[in-house]
Order: sequence, then C-alpha cells, then structure tokens
Amino acid sequence: MTDIVDELKWRGLFSLSTDEDALRKALADGPVTFYCGFDPTAASLHVGHLVQVLTVRRLQQAGHRPLALVGGATGQIGDPRPTAERTLNDPETVANWVARLRSQIEPYLSFEGENAATMVNNLDWTAGMSAIEFLRDIGKHFRVNKMLTKDSVARRLESQEGISYTEFSYQLLQGMDFLELYRRYGCTLQTGGSDQWGNLTAGIDLIHRLEPDAAVHAMGTPLMLKSDGTKFGKSEGGAVWLDPTMTTPYAFYQFWLNTDDRDISTYMRILSFKSREELEEIEKQTEERPQARAAQRALAEELTTLVHGADQCAAVIAASKALFGQGDLADLDEATLAAALSELPRVEVAELGPVVDLLAEVGLVASKSAARRTVKEGGAYVNNVKVAAEDAVPAREELLHGRWLVLRRGKKNLAAVEVTAG
Repeated sequence: MTDIVDELKWRGLFSLSTDEDALRKALADGPVTFYCGFDPTAASLHVGHLVQVLTVRRLQQAGHRPLALVGGATGQIGDPRPTAERTLNDPETVANWVARLRSQIEPYLSFEGENAATMVNNLDWTAGMSAIEFLRDIGKHFRVNKMLTKDSVARRLESQEGISYTEFSYQLLQGMDFLELYRRYGCTLQTGGSDQWGNLTAGIDLIHRLEPDAAVHAMGTPLMLKSDGTKFGKSEGGAVWLDPTMTTPYAFYQFWLNTDDRDISTYMRILSFKSREELEEIEKQTEERPQARAAQRALAEELTTLVHGADQCAAVIAASKALFGQGDLADLDEATLAAALSELPRVEVAELGPVVDLLAEVGLVASKSAARRTVKEGGAYVNNVKVAAEDAVPAREELLHGRWLVLRRGKKNLAAVEVTAG
C-alpha cells in the first residue's frame, strides 16, 4: 500500500475526513472497500465529475477496492440545490442516464484482480421498499433538528423558495446507501465533494446507530473552482461534458488549453496522473515562460487522451495547428474540422463572393475598405493561403469537405464561412 493520504494532500484532494488518523491507518492496513456516488441528473458526466472519478481511480491504484454507485434511486429525487428545486425526471429517463453514466465511469476503473471495481445502483435496494418500511427502518434513526443544520438544507430554509420534503429526505437515502454497501460489501469509506459533507456524514451516523462496532469513514475532496469562483457543473452554466456528442473532443481540448494561468497548477495536481517530479518540472517551465502554456498543453493532451482516446487527441491537436497555418486543413476529417470551426466566429452564405466581402461579413475586419487594406498588407488568408489580390474570389474547389472556408487575419484572428447552397 502506498501512503495515499499524503499523495491526496499533496495534490489538493483531501479537504475533510471524519477522523484523519483512523482513516490513514485503515488505508495503510488495507485494502479498504470504498464508494463514491454519482447521480444521473443529466445524460452525461461533466468535467466537475472528473475530480471524483479520478480520485476513485487513484484509490484503486493504491490497492483499494472501489464501488462506483450510479444512483438510479437518488437520481429520481435530486440533492438540494442552493437556489431552487431540482426538476424531477421520469424513471425511464433516469434509467437511460444510469446506463450512460455507468459506461462513462467504467473505462477509468479496473474490474479484474483482488481489488476489482464493482458498479452498483441504489435502486436495487430501494425499489422494493415500501414507504412504511423506509420510515420505520431508516427514518426513525434520523433527527430532524440535526438534519436542519446541514448546509444545503439550511441555505434553502433561509431562501424564499424553501425546500420540499422530497429534497429534504435526500440525505436519508444517501445514508441508507452507505449502510447497504457496508452490509453487502464491507464498505467502510465514502468519498465525495466537500459540498456533500452533510450527506456523507449522514451515512456514518446511520451506520453507527445500527452497527455500533463498525469503523467507517468519510473523506471529502475540495471543490475545484474556476478563477471566477464558480463550480465546474451544469447548474453553473457552460458545462463541459464528457460525452463527445455534447462537448466535442476539440472543444474539450480547448477548454483545458485556455485554462487561466492562476488555476493551471491547481488543476494539474488534481487531475493529472503525472508524477510529482514531472508536475514540478512543468510548473517550473510555466513560471519561467508562461506564454508557452506548457502546463495547459500538457493537461489538455493528457485529459483529452484519457477521456476521448489517443486518436481523437491527435486529431484535435492537428486541427489546432492547422487552423493557425501549422498543418494542412485539407488533411482534417470532416467531424474534427466541423468541431473546430464551431468554436470560431462564422457566417453562412448561399454563394461565394469576394474575399474582402467575406472578411467584413464574418467580422474579422470592420469594413470592406479595412478588408482591402488587410489584403494589400499581406495579412489575409483563405485556408492558410495568403490572398494576393483585393478582388480575389474563392473557387468552389477550395471549399473544405465541400462546405467551409477558413479565413484568417494576421496570425491569430480566425473565422469560418460555410456555404449552404448546393
């Protein structure tokens, strides 16, 4: 066993625990069976979930046995949000999302060997339970006065909207999950985000009431925040999804490439599987030459490969280079090119007109006269080819995949033109 607690602390992945010394000893004596829960409240995980998924992976690599819970039951209820009630989704939708999330989590874990991972669903132990059984067997062990002190509940009680009994009862369901996994699998550790601390400790309290001799633990990871203080999540808007049909591999890569310099060192330690020595060397390079964005490029490449595969990562890197004249745009496959161009200012036209008109229409210059000056000064490009004449009109044969032109002004200002007519 490695000293996983020290490793998690160095990476900024250890925020809270019920008893750090006891947890450290349990992990050192291991292996420990632990679980982390993911609720299917959308059709895909997003980058905010990567913190938990990859923490589970680290713990397994350290020799411990993971239970990855996708909550087919809790996904129908919804954890309390700070501002409003969650939308309740129908059981068929939730079941479909459970299957999708399972398929996203499974590639990060190993299902072989002595510490093989297991996928679990809390619908398995809640579906057959009646309301009376739930209230008698679980509800009677919770104290409302203590439940009211949970941060997520307290904030909602102070709000104008209040909180429904449905969302208020979420912590009972999560507490029951830990109890069931303790009884079924010998699970003694639950991990999750520090914002879920009240729900994590609910399970500890329930187990101690029903299994007084049990030695169980909870560990919370810090929230990974953007530089503006917001969380990585769909409720904050602008979510970056792990599903390539919801966020393309190109957009995923660009998200990490454009990470704020103030945040990149933190994100590298939390999300990268590079060694301390490698990370410290990259941090040093970034500090000495921030304009080279060595850390952003390293993290973008590592995570895009991890989430979407090496071939997709190579394709998006090639697209990034080609857009700025460091490769042949014609070599890019249609899907990768389409994803790259979707990130640019763009305009649709029925037929091709003069380059100066296109430059102005797409917004790369303020006017046609400015476009003519740009061409005259040698700063206008179509598909990385310098435009030589002010009256130049692109030929249909120049369209990439029969649809697009890539316009560039200078070295860095890009836009796309899509020809929609046949």
